[in-house]
Amino acid sequence: MEEHICGECGVHQDIVDRVSKVMPDESLLYDAAELLKVFGDSTRIRIIFVLCQSEMCVCDIADLLGMTQSAISHQLRVLKQARLVSARREGKTIFYSLCDDHVKKIFYAAMEHVME
Repeated sequence: MEEHICGECGVHQDIVDRVSKVMPDESLLYDAAELLKVFGDSTRIRIIFVLCQSEMCVCDIADLLGMTQSAISHQLRVLKQARLVSARREGKTIFYSLCDDHVKKIFYAAMEHVME
């Protein structure tokens, strides 16, 4: 693919104007970038995969992933702060699940992309 330098072809003002009208605020783009950073850790991705399958407690996730409960708790805290994971208490046990289907869609879209 040939790369064009702006001076060679000039600005395509119609395209620039059209995109400019729908460009989100900088703060929204920043928030989206921060969200995607949370997906940039393989342990968190593994946890998201597990929670796509079933609600689970820290003990079960740690056992399944072969990690310590402390390490899992730390990553769950990050996921919870990013509003990707929610928690509910049942007696003394806290169960974690994905906040909504958006999280699954993002995860499965990423998996589909890397498997192409």
